[in-house]
Amino acid sequence: MLMLAGIVVLHITTIILLLVAAIDNAWWITNTVSTDLWGRWELTNSAWHYSNLKDYPEEYLQAVQATSVLACIFAILALLVFVAQLFTLPKGQRFTFTGILQLIACLCIMIAASIYTAKLHANDTVGGYGHSYVLAWISFVLTFILAITYLILRKKSE
Repeated sequence: MLMLAGIVVLHITTIILLLVAAIDNAWWITNTVSTDLWGRWELTNSAWHYSNLKDYPEEYLQAVQATSVLACIFAILALLVFVAQLFTLPKGQRFTFTGILQLIACLCIMIAASIYTAKLHANDTVGGYGHSYVLAWISFVLTFILAITYLILRKKSE
């Protein structure tokens, strides 16, 4: 029972990290600019001003946005399926469908972070990756660990 509670807590933590990574405005940061997947914030006259991401290749930006949102959706769906399978799955069965959903979420966040790394800031010399970018990669590792855990986990008979 304690192991299942730990898995649920880890899964909820992963979902929160994925949501923060997708929403927060710190994928690329400099002293005066903070960029996320949806817009750009510039510091001028001691105030932050929002603008669209017009300098990015639109096809790559949309791919990053879509796969980030899909990662969140699949992770939430995997948690709901896991809870449903706890009550409906026969004893001795594996949580295969939950593991597959979590693996898809893992793949989506890996694709998003990889495209962002390779295509959107590959030539920039000023600035660096922010905490949202780091959270995306941490979420990738956690979703992969959870996917393997779900694929191995069996519903034990008590």
